[in-house]
Amino acid sequence: MSRRLKWIIGGTTIVLLNMLLLIVVGDNGLIELSRLRDQKQVLIEQNETLAQENVALYRTIGRLKHDLVYIEHVARNEVGMVGKNDLVLLFRERICKKDR
Repeated sequence: MSRRLKWIIGGTTIVLLNMLLLIVVGDNGLIELSRLRDQKQVLIEQNETLAQENVALYRTIGRLKHDLVYIEHVARNEVGMVGKNDLVLLFRERICKKDR
């Protein structure tokens, strides 16, 4: 093998190795591609979660607009309101001798 051919093969090998290195670890290389795919999957999962929350909120809004039983349930349990015919019992706190 001639000296010139060895130089050409050596130079070509170095160029190819540099290109391979750029493909794997470069700015838009395989490592970056893998990271972007993982990020895409996370975003897809977050979008699915938000879509499910949106459907639940849409249903809740619909019930708050039209379902009187649900409105009463929310008023009693979340707001603390009582009905017209409800009996409210108030208890005094017991004071222990230790607390005085």
